[in-house]
Amino acid sequence: MSTEDPRRRIPRTDRVLADPVVRRAGSGLAEAEVHGAVVAAQARARTGEIAPEDVVTAVVDELSGRGASSLTPVLNATGVVVHTNLGRAPLSDAARQALQDASGYVDVELDLTTGQRSKRGVAAREALLAACPAAEDALVVNNGAGALVLATTALAGTREVVISRGEFVEIGAGFRLSDLMESTGARLREVGTTNRTHPSDYRDALGPDTGCLLKVHPSNFRVDGFTSAVPLAELRALADEFAVPLVVDVGSGLLTPDPLLPHEPSLAEALAAGADVVIASGDKLFGGPQAGLLLGRAETIQRLARFPLARAVRADKLTLAALEATLRGGATPVERALHADPDRLRERSEALAAAVGTQVVAHDGRVGGGGAPGVPLHGWAVCLPEGAARALRLGTPAVLPRVHDGACLLDLRCVPESRDAELTRAVTAALEGVR
Repeated sequence: MSTEDPRRRIPRTDRVLADPVVRRAGSGLAEAEVHGAVVAAQARARTGEIAPEDVVTAVVDELSGRGASSLTPVLNATGVVVHTNLGRAPLSDAARQALQDASGYVDVELDLTTGQRSKRGVAAREALLAACPAAEDALVVNNGAGALVLATTALAGTREVVISRGEFVEIGAGFRLSDLMESTGARLREVGTTNRTHPSDYRDALGPDTGCLLKVHPSNFRVDGFTSAVPLAELRALADEFAVPLVVDVGSGLLTPDPLLPHEPSLAEALAAGADVVIASGDKLFGGPQAGLLLGRAETIQRLARFPLARAVRADKLTLAALEATLRGGATPVERALHADPDRLRERSEALAAAVGTQVVAHDGRVGGGGAPGVPLHGWAVCLPEGAARALRLGTPAVLPRVHDGACLLDLRCVPESRDAELTRAVTAALEGVR
């Protein structure tokens, strides 16, 4: 009987790294990543989990399933169009191509005709102004919160920002817009009550110490009942009377009015009503990349662009490229999902249900992402056992369903029709373990 310690047969690190199969599997990954996979496989062999002869195979298996990024593509079957946990708005094909093109050297601050330095974001600005003619100028920053902080800091400084109590909004991860603004030195002057604010409330607060007048659309909650708010046109008159700028944060980034979302304000409407600057997010109803959009009067936008904080919240070349392509590239996935044909959704759902042996139920989707709270998007869902949810999330492709009332629901509103066959295979595989 051989007394040789099998651990002596574990291949040396340099030999595994030099193996042609390992090198092919690890191409595109950093040396440290490949080395770590080798060390982990050797450790498994030392504990007897795998045979020493299987170290190379274990390394290849590990590297073959690993990309340079740990982010996993997901099919969104929740019915929530702007899903924050899934990165909000999915980009259009045009925007994805623009990201690819912009990932190398591009003329982001160069005039190729003259060979001289040019202004950053010119093309994105022009696309925004073409899509929203009511604006005289536009500025793009890194996100919506950055846009709000820039506007209130540049316009108010350490003076007062007058805002209704009913418009104090807490956004994701516990961050409050009020805290963001106060973090740079601005002082908030609250007026009115949670449910009712009148013109006289603003008038009593406005004065020499006012930096700006701010109106925030409470896009992620709704207050019903005995309520009142001051229309933008009346706020414009007060702003003119006291010679203070009017800032409007519409939040979700709807460019123009949408009959499907009658209570969701648009940038165009806010500008038409007289806002000096309107703020919105780029990755919600706008349907583009994460960005903060500021549109308004040329004098005000230029004032913000020259303010030192603008450099700290500047948008990068990838954001600018994707934003421009979102505007120039036709209907976005968000727009298509919002306006999906209910009859076609039912046909697709019934086809999936028939293929996997289950049923279709009525299901209301949602806008999500802090937009149009409470507005139902009527549609359908395939009903599966609740136990299928975990297998779907961990399958290939990963599928995120909605778990509700003891059932696993698959709403196809946000699933591209071109991937229906792939989804059917994923559901079939998931059900094998729960039936």
